[in-house]
Amino acid sequence: MANKLAALIAVIISLLGSVSCQASYGYGYGGYGGGNPTPPPPSSYPPTSPRPPTYPPTTPSPPAAGLRVGYYDDKCSGAEAIVREAVRGADAGVKAGLVRMFFHDCFVRGCDASVLLKPTEANPQPEMLGIPNLSLRGFEVIDKAKAALEKKCPGIVSCTDILAFAGRDASYFLSSYAIDFKMPAGRYDGNVSLASETLANLPPPFADVKQLKDMFAAKGLDTVDMVVLSGAHSIGRSHCSSFSGRLPPSNTSDMDPTLAAKLKGDCVSPNGADNTVMQDYKTPNELDNQYYLNVLNHKVLFASDAALLKATDTMRLVYAAAASQKLWQYKFGEAMVKMGGIEVKTAANGEIRKMCGFVNKAY
Repeated sequence: MANKLAALIAVIISLLGSVSCQASYGYGYGGYGGGNPTPPPPSSYPPTSPRPPTYPPTTPSPPAAGLRVGYYDDKCSGAEAIVREAVRGADAGVKAGLVRMFFHDCFVRGCDASVLLKPTEANPQPEMLGIPNLSLRGFEVIDKAKAALEKKCPGIVSCTDILAFAGRDASYFLSSYAIDFKMPAGRYDGNVSLASETLANLPPPFADVKQLKDMFAAKGLDTVDMVVLSGAHSIGRSHCSSFSGRLPPSNTSDMDPTLAAKLKGDCVSPNGADNTVMQDYKTPNELDNQYYLNVLNHKVLFASDAALLKATDTMRLVYAAAASQKLWQYKFGEAMVKMGGIEVKTAANGEIRKMCGFVNKAY
């Protein structure tokens, strides 16, 4: 086992060397780093693993058509800084909500800020009222940034790009500045938003590996992207109803018994409320690779989290992320950029909203 662990570390160090050469698309890690993560204990590695688990070496995907880094430099100078300052002032829970909101927006009709549209007489059931979106947080941060940008550069910066920048910046702050990448921009805002489309497009907490792979593949994201983005479960809170089937007296869950007993107590509500708990019991407000250690130790909330150990390819990716925080941080930034290119709207089928909660024709 000692030889296997040594081989794993050697491969990861070699891979990280190639990653540092590929990172020209982002700000890099220059001095921020992620500390010295503790790899999972040797005894937890797969006993029949034919090779050390690693991420496949890749180069960053090019931005989606029409998107580019620095898009607003000559259109609204300082636009990205305005968004970052709005995010900076939010608490950790809201920052976590912004990362989640970016994901929930892009997975329904693509990255088009449709999740931000509010109910109107013409459309009383927009995405934000879909069951998976009822607990979304951070709308006020987007509105604050949009108001400042409309004052500075009216009609220039889309709500979709604001949300993409906010997801990036929240990741930056929650990772203690370690997840630091450039987000291409140039998206337009969509004008259709339907609550009925949320359940069909957003991966449920009870999904198995096949369902997760299929739902990510439908958005142009691969298995690596899926496992890497699952690391966002290192932050934020979850309603107990999302994992109640994994708690005692269930005899089918592989959740750590001590954690399961604690969660059972935390989820008890005298008035029947659907309590919330931290998704990461150990570092709840830090976007780090602790999530993957939690997966290996059976200390995660969702069946979809536990499912990552039930397929060889996803299991290997979990081990790689658990062993190297810096590698996972790089891959997370890469996956966020790739996700930000899903079904991007253009001037031909989108608009630049005056207010993020309403399409322009409402004015």
